[in-house]
Amino acid sequence: MSGLKALTFVFALIGTPLFVIIAALALLSFHSVGIDLSVVIIEMSRLADTPMLVSLPLFIFAGTLLSESRAPERILRLSQVFLGWLPGGLAVVSLAVCALFTAFTGASGVTIFALGGLLLPALLKDGYTDKFSMGLITSSGSLGLLFPPSLPLILYGVIAEARIDHLFVAGILPGLLMLLLLTAYTIGKSPVPTARERFSLEEAGKALRLAAWELPLPVIILGGIYGGFFVAGEAAAVTALYVLIVEVFIHREIRLNKLAEIMSKSMMLFGGILIILAASMASTNFLVDQEVPMRLFAIIREYIDSKYTFLLLLNLFLLVVGAMLDIFSALILVVPLILPIATGYGVDPVHLGIIFLTNLQIGYCTPPVGLNLFMASYRFERPVIELYRATLPFLALLLLTLMVITYLPWLSLALIRVLE
Repeated sequence: MSGLKALTFVFALIGTPLFVIIAALALLSFHSVGIDLSVVIIEMSRLADTPMLVSLPLFIFAGTLLSESRAPERILRLSQVFLGWLPGGLAVVSLAVCALFTAFTGASGVTIFALGGLLLPALLKDGYTDKFSMGLITSSGSLGLLFPPSLPLILYGVIAEARIDHLFVAGILPGLLMLLLLTAYTIGKSPVPTARERFSLEEAGKALRLAAWELPLPVIILGGIYGGFFVAGEAAAVTALYVLIVEVFIHREIRLNKLAEIMSKSMMLFGGILIILAASMASTNFLVDQEVPMRLFAIIREYIDSKYTFLLLLNLFLLVVGAMLDIFSALILVVPLILPIATGYGVDPVHLGIIFLTNLQIGYCTPPVGLNLFMASYRFERPVIELYRATLPFLALLLLTLMVITYLPWLSLALIRVLE
């Protein structure tokens, strides 16, 4: 049996798909304790009964439609008109647009590729240094992961069996704190006062008219859920239908004959998440059945009495995980193991979700192997070492925000208490 597990490890090293490795480990683990292997299939099929799961493919489809249309340009123009007058206006605009776009697409790499080509030349033209501009775009590519309808938020809710509407609201204040700190820094780095754009009512009206169909999206999602009109799955369905009508029939930026390709692209992403999640549920069931999380908690408790020390070590661990794995794989693999331990220390599952996502978001731009660093290196055709240096100031601010989010749980939970 140990030989088979060693062989599985070798397959992982040579690039075997992650779901195959997880499923193989689940099968081997159940077999090693004499449990019928049909339990793996049963656990995988149980995923189909998870009502919250339906929101994932629908939000992925809506985000893919938006990324394939000219919505990013309209949102960018709207942000320029309303924020461009600030000191460091274009840099502030870049932060806001990247956060909003990532929230709907759920993927920082898409944001860097979709907006990087628009933002980098504009920032350089406004007098920002090459280093600052690349650091800003690279680090802000994953900012929106805390804002609804972020796909990682939904996925965490599915795995942890936490309320997705609570997670949507919990991420708002921590996400805004990140934006405010980065905004203050970018204003301080503003090159010259002449870089500001004067506010014009006429331009504001034009920008509002152009983006008029995209502006209701946050209201549909949050207003619909907290107004009692929809549950999360229904909000996802309404959002997907709304975006489809707007981008295909109103703006007519996506041709009908291209819809099949976009659906295929979005469902491939969902399929990858789904099959890893199904395999992971079988592995998680084995861990729970063998009381592995409780044993780990007992061991950790022997050496760590303080909840705050545990959270510090958890942050260090998650930063490494976030730099090594994509956010979906990291959530699927790590949440089932850590959640019972964190609960034992009295950490609220919703607060834990925000800690998880903040760490994994920062991990995207953490040297030496953060995914955003390599995405930006490819997009801007610059050495990755150059991106390391460019992102360090932004990384320091994000880590400061992480400490605040970790040790002030009310920041994540306050809005939930107000709205309930």
